[in-house]
Amino acid sequence: MFNRLCIIGVGLIGGSIARAARQNGLCNSIVGYGREQDEQNLQTAKRLGVIDDYTLELSEAVQGADCVVIATPVASIENIFTLLKPLWSGDAIYTDVGSTKGSVVAAAERVFGIAPDNLVPAHPIAGAEQSGVTASVGDLFLNKRLIITPVGNTRPDAVQKIQCFWEKLGSLVSVMDVQHHDSVLAATSHLPHILAFALVDMLGHKDEQSEIFQYAAGGFKDFTRIASSDPTMWKDICSANKDEIIPLIEQLKGELDKIQRLLETNDSRQLFETFTYARNARQRFLDQFDNN
Repeated sequence: MFNRLCIIGVGLIGGSIARAARQNGLCNSIVGYGREQDEQNLQTAKRLGVIDDYTLELSEAVQGADCVVIATPVASIENIFTLLKPLWSGDAIYTDVGSTKGSVVAAAERVFGIAPDNLVPAHPIAGAEQSGVTASVGDLFLNKRLIITPVGNTRPDAVQKIQCFWEKLGSLVSVMDVQHHDSVLAATSHLPHILAFALVDMLGHKDEQSEIFQYAAGGFKDFTRIASSDPTMWKDICSANKDEIIPLIEQLKGELDKIQRLLETNDSRQLFETFTYARNARQRFLDQFDNN
């Protein structure tokens, strides 16, 4: 499908893309690129056979590449675009894996004036709490959602090729506009991470005085699992999508205030109805997930 695949940022996602692309015979060679401080991780990636080679020079990494995947944190993508600008090739397809798409498109517009027509923004909805190439796996994207968010001038052939690439990696591909993506992901991914971080932050300070963690059950472990995610990455994601997240936080405050009032007034009937609705709504989600 591609001759030379260049992965900028060979971590969990970038490494898993490389593994899956190799397993599915989607490219002839894979080169990784990173900064000097990333060299040990790149050496590990080469030793594990995740990539064929690596370089600390971006010009060498993209030379002859017909597909370039930017798999760095969202906060660094504008700088990557700046470095890529003098090296940009009309013969290659460029894509990214950022969790926010508005910030990626805005960064491209700041650097290039208009988002290049061979840039296909994308977001695999897959991941793990671990990071680095040693956490990468070849089936990370199998039966997982992948959202492509083309803009008005994105070449249809480039979109089609990236869609085909991800489908061959095992993903379930959807196409939507940038704003819709950021709105949906703010509700289903970004806000839940903030909730988990906030709860553990609050209880962690209490634990220092009362050792409450030693009495926490499995439900606490399940609910707070995503608080083990990379704080730097999630700081950047939440900052990039704050315009969508902040209104959701306000709505959540209202929901918590409602439950507080129900408790204060001993309104057990309404409390039961609230919990029942939530349980049924989650079951609809599980049914939809299972059907997919």
